[in-house]
Amino acid sequence: MVEIKLTNTATRKKEVFTPLDPNNVRMYVCGPTVYDRAHLGNARPVVVFDVLYRLLRHVYGAEHVTYARNFTDVDDKIIDRAARDGREISEITTETTQWYLDDMAAIGALEPDLMPRATAHIGDMVAMISDLIERGHAYEAEGHVLFSVSSYADYGALSGRSVDDMIAGARVEVAPYKRDPMDFVLWKPSSEDQPGWDSPWGRGRPGWHIECSAMSYELLGESFDIHGGGNDLMFPHHENEIAQSKCAHAGAGFARYWLHNEMLQVEGKKMSKSLGNFFTVRDLLDQGVPGEVIRMVFLGTHYRKPMDWTEKKREEAEATLRKISLFLGSDPLTKPWINRQVAKPPEEFIEALANDLNTSLALTLLGKYLKDGREGPLLASLRLLGFVPELIVEKFASFQYSTRQNELGSSQRLVSFGEDAIGLDDLLTALGSRLNTLRANAMETKDFSAVDLLKSALVAAGVEVKMSKDGVDLTPGKGFDLAKLEAIDLP
Repeated sequence: MVEIKLTNTATRKKEVFTPLDPNNVRMYVCGPTVYDRAHLGNARPVVVFDVLYRLLRHVYGAEHVTYARNFTDVDDKIIDRAARDGREISEITTETTQWYLDDMAAIGALEPDLMPRATAHIGDMVAMISDLIERGHAYEAEGHVLFSVSSYADYGALSGRSVDDMIAGARVEVAPYKRDPMDFVLWKPSSEDQPGWDSPWGRGRPGWHIECSAMSYELLGESFDIHGGGNDLMFPHHENEIAQSKCAHAGAGFARYWLHNEMLQVEGKKMSKSLGNFFTVRDLLDQGVPGEVIRMVFLGTHYRKPMDWTEKKREEAEATLRKISLFLGSDPLTKPWINRQVAKPPEEFIEALANDLNTSLALTLLGKYLKDGREGPLLASLRLLGFVPELIVEKFASFQYSTRQNELGSSQRLVSFGEDAIGLDDLLTALGSRLNTLRANAMETKDFSAVDLLKSALVAAGVEVKMSKDGVDLTPGKGFDLAKLEAIDLP
């Protein structure tokens, strides 16, 4: 069996992954608070843990892996949004949950096996809170129930911070009913105009941190294999989850491997509305950026390194996907690979992903298979990374066409060629034929100056030039400039 190695935040080491039960591999990832569209940074952990999910399924079998990711559908941000828009909370959460699923599907993410909603597990949260009170780890105060941080000796072990450091670096809510500034809310009272549920402590709603502890216990048990999320959740959310869960279930290990992805930047700066570089996944999709491009840009950076979304990376990802589309063929209905059953990707590709999800190396190998014309390894590796080859062929053939239409008005627009007026496709064919003739002559004369001159002019016009023993293929690229193409003076 493939040996998977993962960097465990809890031990700060890369460790061999050994599941509690190979026939029941369990992973929990913190999901979104559903009150608005998911921004680009929200999508990074989705892609990271989707790749891990696919790898686990490949190694252990899909029927032996359970992936749970929650929806927080009760939260002050949701309440504020409902009040602002004059809408029912359930209407907002239903709508935004579907937005999230649609947008994540667009970037190639599989839906997890389990997607619990917080509001469906209020009873489980009340039961866990009651157990914590009974065990002396929580207390009731003025309608609130709070976890006593001092009752858990290992608090702060995950993030490696002392309690004093955490108080200094966190926005700790100051409240007279707290015994200690670090104590956090498990349950809080609700007013008549706020959502609430009956409990032993009065009508109220859960604090944020208790949700994941209660849901992971009910769905995956008191001990499971992997817990993941962005490193912004390490403190306080994940620290609080560990404290609650280990105190509620004495002797249980809770999550054995903790994985955290680094944050996302845009052109080297933190994404924020004040800088004007804040955008959602839907914003990009609506601007015509295919989901496959977003996914490929994400995969280009290791999950434990900060990821920088740049225009250059987007263009490079588009170019790679166009090359894959051209290699596999423009008409998927005529390609025999559509129905080919590929057993598995090459061993070196699996090893790259198994080595702490080295997706950047995996993309390098993908490029190697493309360059070498290895169709089978390319197809199988694409699928494991979460790409659908049929969709790449379909979308990026049409992507080239739509790009050309957007820039030229019509791909059939007549352009000048010498004294004639011909279609753009015919012009490219004629230029390709001319370049092929010049290359053939140069092979005999050993003078490639005319070939280099025409090729440079084509590249300057935004044309992708591909020369092989079968001939010359010219394709308009992203920066295609018709005026420059028409101005080419043939050697």
